[in-house]
Amino acid sequence: MTKRIQYTVYGEVQGWVKNVAGGKVEGEAQGDEEGIQKLLKVLDSGPSAATVTKVETSDIDLKEGESSYTTE
Repeated sequence: MTKRIQYTVYGEVQGWVKNVAGGKVEGEAQGDEEGIQKLLKVLDSGPSAATVTKVETSDIDLKEGESSYTTE
């Protein structure tokens, strides 16, 4: 089953998706449940220069033509 989420990462972080006020990063991702869970684990840790204090997610409507992504 394909799933799409929106997420906000709190703390002293930077990202390529969208940096917003207060040191937060927001983004959207779409993929299978396993892929989404892998992404959330990575987001919860953040890169080495980041201090992640919280990650919030919410389910959003699927986007036609997008079905997966990769994390490295």
